[in-house]
Amino acid sequence: MESNKLKVFLVEDEIVVREGIKKNINWQQEGFVFVGEASDGELAYPLIQSTKPDILITDIRMPFMDGLELSRLVKKELPDIRILVLSGYNEFEYAKEAINIGIAEYLLKPITGAKLLEAVKKMAKSIQEEWQQKQYLLAYQKERAENGQLARRKLFGRLVSGKHSVSTMLGEGREIGMELAASQYNIVLFQLFTGEEGENYSDELNRITAEMERLADNMQHVVMIDRGGLEGFAFLLKGAEEGSGRGIPELLPEFISGLKQIMGRFPGVEYFGGVGVTVERLSELKVCFAKASHAYAYRYLWDRNQIVTGDVEKEQKAADGELSLGGLNVGNLEKNVVGKFLATGLQEETADFVEGYIQSLGEQNIQSLMFRQYIIMNTYITAAGAVEKLGYKPDVMVAECGDFKSMTSAFVSVEQAVSYLKYVLAAAIRLRDAVSQKKYAKLLEDAERYIRQNFQNEEISLNTVAASVNLSPNHFSTIFSQETGRTFVEYLTFVRMEKAKELLRNTNKKTSDIAYEVGYRDAHYFSYLFKKTQACTPREYRTKSAPRPGEDTV
Repeated sequence: MESNKLKVFLVEDEIVVREGIKKNINWQQEGFVFVGEASDGELAYPLIQSTKPDILITDIRMPFMDGLELSRLVKKELPDIRILVLSGYNEFEYAKEAINIGIAEYLLKPITGAKLLEAVKKMAKSIQEEWQQKQYLLAYQKERAENGQLARRKLFGRLVSGKHSVSTMLGEGREIGMELAASQYNIVLFQLFTGEEGENYSDELNRITAEMERLADNMQHVVMIDRGGLEGFAFLLKGAEEGSGRGIPELLPEFISGLKQIMGRFPGVEYFGGVGVTVERLSELKVCFAKASHAYAYRYLWDRNQIVTGDVEKEQKAADGELSLGGLNVGNLEKNVVGKFLATGLQEETADFVEGYIQSLGEQNIQSLMFRQYIIMNTYITAAGAVEKLGYKPDVMVAECGDFKSMTSAFVSVEQAVSYLKYVLAAAIRLRDAVSQKKYAKLLEDAERYIRQNFQNEEISLNTVAASVNLSPNHFSTIFSQETGRTFVEYLTFVRMEKAKELLRNTNKKTSDIAYEVGYRDAHYFSYLFKKTQACTPREYRTKSAPRPGEDTV
């Protein structure tokens, strides 16, 4: 196909020589596109800027602007271009200057068409090999980045579960390039808010994510984990030995300051963070994470744009059971924090949220029977309303949590009230998540349709597909791999290979044309991927798939 052919531009002041080069070589048949010509460098330069050739053939001695001056200008504009200089002067200084500029070939006139074509083909081979290496590197980087994100997320979950040995965790960390050995550890949980509840993606959030990644990379002792969607981000801080200046006491304030500086550049986005307690053993990360999660749950209760610690001290309970209006935080009742939690909270955060919610309203107030009745009724009604908005029938919450008669038993004591509140919220979130799973099924269906409609486009990427379904790339990557069992890169490759096999079976198109048709500019890279995924070359597949004599080909 035309788009696969390299572009050639010729600059030569002798018209006879120029016409000979242009016409005596069948550029099209030899696999090139002749995109332009000029009689000197001054006329050539703007044409080269617009046509952007892959190969420039230029005379060295020309009026107005010679070949060396033109080459210097072109190399600055198009650093990857290959330049072949023709000269009737066998002078060392010209050759030396040509080498300094980065000219690929230096040939002396007179030269035959065959000799020139041989030199041009040599440069073309070099260009194609470079393209191929770039394709390999790009694909490797994309696949490694996506797999790395998933591997870090999985490893973090195993680390904070406390169910695996230290040696196992250290080994798994090294396998994905994450050195976990340190003298101290802490965890920061962090979430961004754009003013709209839910999981919608925006370019602004993507820029913040990129800046946070740079911050973590630059600090070296911080590992960033994108937990996806509602869970936000986790940062694992690894401190060095005491007295080294890079322990957690020094590292944590520096890191938090860096996060706040980033967020200061995005005033339209709010944030909230929860910090764990510093631990000295990898096996104690479970404790650290629990403390960080406790603080993180306050994002539903407290004002945003702050990062709080996990050792928040609870207020002393009042000795009596009187309702203290002075200690009542009316604001948290008005802000409908229960509704916000039901919209974006996680099942595992329910206990921390309820305890924090009770504390925020004034813990002594829950000792009052009247207040317990109000809080329980308000929470139940809020949960029932949230569930109905999701499309459930009104009696679903009754089936899950019982009617008013069963609710009255929760009024009896503080312990029963707290237990009931946790149960109601957990039930509502469970119903919400069931709806989310259906939403994800539709989302993945849309994403797969987008990939199948656009796989021929060389520019299709994780970012473009994620944007098509309005999710952040990292969150989309998590959902996609969890639900399909394939990473995005693996699925895209699968779709392209299926189409390639169809074309190999049913058409006589060249392999290079098929490569371009399924989204690969480089036919060599396509052949490499085909053999890697299908265990045979495109040619071998076509031979195996060809109908045998006498077979029905209809």
